[in-house]
Amino acid sequence: MLFRQLFDPETSTYTYLIADLETKGAILVDPVLEQVERDRQLLHELGLTLNYCLETHIHADHITGTAQLREATGCVGIVPEKAEAACANRFIGDGEVLRVGRVTVDAIATPGHTDSHMAYLVNGTHLLTGDALLIRGCGRTDFQSGDAGTLYDVVTKRLFTLPDNTLVYPGHDYKGQTVSTVGEEKRWNPRFTGRSRAEFMQFMDSLNLPNPKKIMEAVPANERCGQMVAA
Repeated sequence: MLFRQLFDPETSTYTYLIADLETKGAILVDPVLEQVERDRQLLHELGLTLNYCLETHIHADHITGTAQLREATGCVGIVPEKAEAACANRFIGDGEVLRVGRVTVDAIATPGHTDSHMAYLVNGTHLLTGDALLIRGCGRTDFQSGDAGTLYDVVTKRLFTLPDNTLVYPGHDYKGQTVSTVGEEKRWNPRFTGRSRAEFMQFMDSLNLPNPKKIMEAVPANERCGQMVAA
């Protein structure tokens, strides 16, 4: 398996390139519009064919590159079930498995940051958590039908029950961290460690964070899979 973590510095977003080295089929998870040419160049250099663009959720802080990549490569755009994205070629549900050659991607429903969020477990070892679980943190729950109690439940009952050595790759990081493990986050993540469900909900409800800078353009654009509307 080929696995690459790619970074967009403007939004601190991670995109993940996953590929089967025998078939040369590839998946991009959470592509960013401004990085489409970077991603296309890398696919070309590595001799890969992009089969799927896969989203963890409808993002509020960046516009997805799926529309442009789909137009350029003919790939299939996939979003979590229940997401407001009529443009998607396919919706993926909890427990479904996406396959490219010998690479398997298991979808794990992890709502709470938004009401239609998925984590993806790649080959049983690499967990792409989107915004549900960050390194020593988690995604906010105060918009896009987020729910703090639901997020606490899915992280503690669905992600923290995976093997401790499972690698955790988040959708964002704002401190330069790149990877963690389930065991590390269970022990050291201050959002969850030592907090009850009620305490977590109270903490999340008191954050009072400003809205993401791009929320007004990003959410509607991402509901069109990144297709921009001419002025």
